[in-house]
Amino acid sequence: MLRLNVDMKSSSLMTIGQVAAQFGLPAHVLRHWESVGLLSPARAVADRRRYRHEDLVRVATIVALKRAGMSLPDIGAFLDTLHTPARKEVLRRNREEVTAKLAALQAALELIEAGLKCRHEDIATCPTYQARIEELVAST
Repeated sequence: MLRLNVDMKSSSLMTIGQVAAQFGLPAHVLRHWESVGLLSPARAVADRRRYRHEDLVRVATIVALKRAGMSLPDIGAFLDTLHTPARKEVLRRNREEVTAKLAALQAALELIEAGLKCRHEDIATCPTYQARIEELVAST
């Protein structure tokens, strides 16, 4: 779970390096997210970025949605709309993609478990293993 290590009442601004370190990201990722319109931190002297608490919440949201498998365009659509049905549509579309990924991962896990349980010296000659491979080939 993501936790913001910033005092919620604090009005202090953070540098890009501090934000990057807090979230375990390279600074160039934050710059990229800014270039595609996901972030817009305030600028200070010498045009240096200064992140407010609201920016940190937005970064945490982006990180969480990226972990869930959402694309940057979908994250942008989710963040930029105030229209709840539009946000829910983005979430529905991504739920379908995550569900498909989970099914693929479950199939891979079952294949691995079958291989570990196999008593054949060479797993590639195991009829159960071969049948599972055939099922995977047929489903693609």
